Amino acid sequence: MLHHWVMIRPWDNAVLGLIGFDRVTRSGQASWNLGYWVRSSEQNHGVASKSIEAVLAWMGEVEEVSVELKVDPLNKAGRSTVAKVVRKWSGVRCIEGDSPITVSGVRTIHECHVVKVGPKGPKI
Repeated sequence: MLHHWVMIRPWDNAVLGLIGFDRVTRSGQASWNLGYWVRSSEQNHGVASKSIEAVLAWMGEVEEVSVELKVDPLNKAGRSTVAKVVRKWSGVRCIEGDSPITVSGVRTIHECHVVKVGPKGPKI
């Protein structure tokens, strides 16, 4: 099962990025994997953070589920985004879920984090 969305700027319908869930997990602690991509010209504007928050809230509307988030340790903006999400949702670093991912022909070990989402929302 997959869920994917396109991030679109409402005033001009420009495509800003993509976000989605799938069942390809590596941690043994999560039932879903969240992935996202934001166009380089739109990075550092909160697009990823807002989109991640929206889909995590949607995912947890009915029941509590665990979700993996992976990030390239060399991607400073991505690490910052994932760190904010992990803090807000009381997530944890999950070394067992670290795995190689190829992006633009470069294979890098991505760090895995796991958050639990549910009807009660984040533990703020």
